[in-house]
Amino acid sequence: MEILATGHVEVYSPHGKYQFCAEELQPAGIGALQIAFQQMYEKLKAEGLFEDRYKKAIPHFPQRIGIVTSKSGAAVHDIADSIWHRWPIVRLFLFDVPVQGEGAAEEIARKLDWINRHNKQLNLDLLIVGRGGGSMEDLWAFNEEVLARAIFRSKIPIISAVGHEIDTTIADLVADARASTPTKAGMIAVPDQREVLKQLEMVQRRLISSMRSAHRTACEQLQTILASRVFREPQGMVERARQRVDMAGLYLASVMRERFERLRRRLEQAKDIVRRLEPVRLIAGQRIRLERMQAAARHGLSKVLEQKRLQLSAAENKLTAMDPRAVLRRGYTITINTRTGLVVRRLEEVHVGDVILTELAQRQQFTSRVEACGQAKQEK
Repeated sequence: MEILATGHVEVYSPHGKYQFCAEELQPAGIGALQIAFQQMYEKLKAEGLFEDRYKKAIPHFPQRIGIVTSKSGAAVHDIADSIWHRWPIVRLFLFDVPVQGEGAAEEIARKLDWINRHNKQLNLDLLIVGRGGGSMEDLWAFNEEVLARAIFRSKIPIISAVGHEIDTTIADLVADARASTPTKAGMIAVPDQREVLKQLEMVQRRLISSMRSAHRTACEQLQTILASRVFREPQGMVERARQRVDMAGLYLASVMRERFERLRRRLEQAKDIVRRLEPVRLIAGQRIRLERMQAAARHGLSKVLEQKRLQLSAAENKLTAMDPRAVLRRGYTITINTRTGLVVRRLEEVHVGDVILTELAQRQQFTSRVEACGQAKQEK
């Protein structure tokens, strides 16, 4: 491989030898393009732009196809002739772009983006992007990254048709389908009308055969129906149906009479039971019984109340007799030591200086202080 080297020359004095110290190396000629192609291929492949899962399906019967190429090149005529020869009902739209030289890749990429933005108005089913054959330098626009990314982001399916069969570009690898030549791009884009007509003829023959078979089957079924008893003796069926209706009416009348008679008998039996029960006499007896029970209840209640009243009076008398304050009404008092809070029963329970509380009848009270303690002298 030829290279272009940039650097400086040095001299090895002891031997008088010169050496070139290279600071930068670049491939020269076609080798540089090949290396650039390989680098771009590896970069886009690593990003997944060549993977089949991103490729869109080519429509089977496109109606409107856009051709993105130079209007002065032979490729546009090859593509159009191939398409119209196979599928003449399709409409073609040419988008003129430069296909080689500086800035060609950017111009093609801008045109693809514009078509996608305006496709609601254009209503294109498919795009064909390409050009005729040439040298690697001539085809280089289709190896540039800007065009590859424009093809990848296109919402419209794209067929790449660049160069001859031996030429492979980055655009071919990114596109949804690749044609080895512009002529073959037309063959990929549309079906062959002759093959479609043959398929339609086969479908037509199958439909006719199927319709004839269905017609024969329907005729046989109709003959079977017409031969049935319904159509041979329609009046007889009506008469039999009328007889069934009459019999059903007689049966229903008989069943209703029997049911009404059974209900009438049950009603008579109920009347007899009611008459035997004599409800007026039963009600009078129950009223007398109720009055007796009320009198007995009143008597028993009065007796119980009297007993409870006597028990209550006895309990009240007993409580009154046990009330310690009842003694106070006879002239006695109750003395409480305020220091201890206890009733004084013995002399030992008080001391000199204690304050005592004396309670009289009707809860009257007074306090006093103990100044001396001693037993009272007994009179002789």
